[in-house]
Amino acid sequence: MQKNIRNFSIIAHIDHGKSTLADRIIQECGAISDREMTSQVMDNMDIEKERGITIKAQSVRLNYTLDGEKYVLNLIDTPGHVDFSYEVSRSLASSEGALLIVDSTQGVEAQTIANVYIAMDNDLELLPVVNKIDLPSADPMRVLGEVEEAIGLDCTEHNLISAKTGLGVKDLIESIIKRVPAPIGDETAPTKALIYDSWFDNYLGALALVRVYDGSIKKGQTLRMMNTKVEHQVLSLMYPHPIKRQDTLEIKTGEIGIVVLGLKTLDGIAVGDTMTDAKNPTSEVIDGFEPAKPFVFAGLYPIETDKFEDLREALNKLKLNDSSISFEPESSLALGSGFRTGFLGMLHMEVIKERLEREFDLDLIATAPTVVYEVLKRDGEQIIIQNPSELPEPNYIDTIFEPYVKATILVPDEFLGNVIKLLNDKRGIQLKMDYLGARVLLEYDIPMNEIVMDFYDKLKSTTKGYASFDYEPVGFRPGNLKKLDVRVAGDIVDALSIIVPEDRAVSRGREFVKALKELIPRQLFEVAVQASIGSTIIARETVKSMGKNVTAKCYGGDITRKRKLLEKQKAGKKRMKAIGKVNVPQEAFMAVLKI
Repeated sequence: MQKNIRNFSIIAHIDHGKSTLADRIIQECGAISDREMTSQVMDNMDIEKERGITIKAQSVRLNYTLDGEKYVLNLIDTPGHVDFSYEVSRSLASSEGALLIVDSTQGVEAQTIANVYIAMDNDLELLPVVNKIDLPSADPMRVLGEVEEAIGLDCTEHNLISAKTGLGVKDLIESIIKRVPAPIGDETAPTKALIYDSWFDNYLGALALVRVYDGSIKKGQTLRMMNTKVEHQVLSLMYPHPIKRQDTLEIKTGEIGIVVLGLKTLDGIAVGDTMTDAKNPTSEVIDGFEPAKPFVFAGLYPIETDKFEDLREALNKLKLNDSSISFEPESSLALGSGFRTGFLGMLHMEVIKERLEREFDLDLIATAPTVVYEVLKRDGEQIIIQNPSELPEPNYIDTIFEPYVKATILVPDEFLGNVIKLLNDKRGIQLKMDYLGARVLLEYDIPMNEIVMDFYDKLKSTTKGYASFDYEPVGFRPGNLKKLDVRVAGDIVDALSIIVPEDRAVSRGREFVKALKELIPRQLFEVAVQASIGSTIIARETVKSMGKNVTAKCYGGDITRKRKLLEKQKAGKKRMKAIGKVNVPQEAFMAVLKI
């Protein structure tokens, strides 16, 4: 019955115990036997298990009996990493409640605050839960005080648990049943359901994970997608489960389920779209969620140039499972044909590259990640630049606008000086500084370009790993930026072009050419490695030529014989320098990316 359904998500910062708690709740409800149970049972990708992180939000339907009454719990485990926060927003849109997990030793972190705001935007019932109370350094009361102070959430009703040992999990399930509201919806109205995830199954074709708001979905029913206007017949219906999905004939109001449509592609199924009955459609669309906007762009090129079509096919298949990727073909003189691919952040880029290499057996090289710039030209035209090589000549540009993000950083006060210095080096603008006990909450506006490469690594090393970091985009602002090109033997290597602030161009250019000098193999002629802005050379290194002793065969006679041979060699080197081409090895690209 509808009044006995509870839809809830688990939200928290990275490593605060979301997936472990999901395991305990599944076990407590008896959905998986002890023999079938593995740790992080909801994380079903190899890369998730190896890295110990959740990448895709996963759902499971559980049955629980309390005081003789049967309840259905639909649990959604969400990722904690900032790069995957769009998965969190989709999961919360289909829930009525959320468990806010906070680590009893670490307290409130940046991502805790970010996820709470998403939950509040969706008007969810928030249940504060303090985890890891079995640890010797646990201080649950201090942590609850932090939650009240930093978030303003009333913590009089709270749960103290240990997801690892299972302590307090039974009481938590009872709290969920008592405090999370049942879904509201009209069972007699026309079908209205929200698609909040989709993926591709090799045997069943395209699958859509839906939350039914009104009416119901029945096997054999013809459904219409309200945005794309496409119609499909329902082949079968299932309830989600990490190991054995359960078939059903109907998904009712307030329930979550998987709809099998048997499609070969996901073209007609857009995440965030509304499904309705084709014969008796509903009048209004459910508010979906903003499509994920890529922030970081990089070129992906196959090391073997004949694998270009394989890469295209692999990206198409991955897009079915991860709708946040965008890609379009591009070609580079240095690297051949590849794709300009958009990601949500650096971890997302690493994960996608690793999945492409593992799941599709490809060897890839990624160019330096860049962000999207808006360029206002002198003639009034406004263009969007994803690749530095597309930037017009300086004399055509009026203003370059770069994307900024609002960064929230929580750091122990002993490292505050280090963090402020790092943020100033990254052109950050301070908005706020609050003391929460022994920790400081900082809010800064930072150019996206500055955090895309190594900001997270530097933040972790300057704070011994104790800082936490979250960001959200805040729009474009004008910047004093220039395109830095790298020339090898006079030719611009387009894959190494980057956009940098003008005041840092010279130092960045020097670093580039110094690294490349060591990596470019010596030729029979000397090779100039230069960094330039427009036509102005700002840094140069020279790769010396290989020597060849052409006078070895002269073992006597007049000195003019030797001089003639040396002059001839000199002229030959001059000619080779004029027409010679230098192949930049793959290692050089990798090394420059590390800078």
